[in-house]
Parts: sequence; structure tokens; C-alpha cells
Amino acid sequence: MDETEFWELVDGAREGAEGDPEEQADLLVDRLLQLDPDAVLDFARHFEARYNRAYTWDLWGAAWVLLDGASDDAFDFFRCWLIGQGREVYEGGVHDPDSLADLLDDFDEEFDGDGEELGYAADEAYEQLTGTVAPDLGIPPAPPEPEGTPVDFENARVLAERFPKLWERFKD
Repeated sequence: MDETEFWELVDGAREGAEGDPEEQADLLVDRLLQLDPDAVLDFARHFEARYNRAYTWDLWGAAWVLLDGASDDAFDFFRCWLIGQGREVYEGGVHDPDSLADLLDDFDEEFDGDGEELGYAADEAYEQLTGTVAPDLGIPPAPPEPEGTPVDFENARVLAERFPKLWERFKD
């Protein structure tokens, strides 16, 4: 599976789910079940590599602004959700987290930003196809700390300066 096929699966499931992250995860599992186990592992590698790449302080700060706070787990689920938004939003958000203010049509912190189930879709499909747990994917793990310069999440002035477009659009 190449990168284009990966994003086509993500996009197809998102469009079919009309933006509902849990429904998107269910549709993604259904689509992955149409593939062979090796292709599912390829999908998992693509997903995990993007998940790890999104482990940055700046993106965590953007998630903090969007979600009105983001614990470790909430940021993990946000990164899964971000992948689920498709290539353009993902790449834009990773490259310039403040650009999410322009890339996201709508954002409701009660509904959006939590793609936990997307993170399990490939594992679930693999287990259903093979009856076994997916093996190690053989890709480097995420670094122990996010990449980049730490952000003081508790300082509104710092957040407003670092993420001016997000702050203006999504803070009360």
C-alpha cells in the first residue's frame, strides 16, 4: 500500500461517516477487512508513522487551544483525529499548527478532536482477518518527548501569541 492508497482509505471512510469519528473508525475497519492482512499492516505502518510525526509541542499547543485543554491521552486521540481529517488538513496542521484555523471548516470540541477509535482500526481489522494480534510494525517509536520547543499551556498570552489565528477563531 502506498501513501495515496492510505489517504484514499482515510478519506473514503471520513466522507462515508459525514465527519463522525466513531463512524469513520467503523467504516475504516470495514474497508480494511476487504484487504489482505499484509495490506492492513501496511496501512497500520502509514498510520503509526503519521501519528508519531504529529508528536510535536506546537501541535499539542494547537490541540490545547481547540479542545480548551488537552491531557496526554487527549493529545494522543487528537493526533488520530487529525490523521482522520485527511492529507491536506493533516499535512497543514503538522507543518503549521496555527493553519488549522484556516483548514478546519467547523470544530466542535464536544464532537471533534477525538479520534481514539481510528487509532485501533488497523489492529481490529487485522485481528478479525487473522485471529491474532498484529505483530510489531517495525517502525521507529515516537520520541519520549514531543519534538520542538515546549509550550506553556497554562499561559493564555503565550498561546495567543504562538497560535494567533487559532486563538482568535476558537477562544471565547
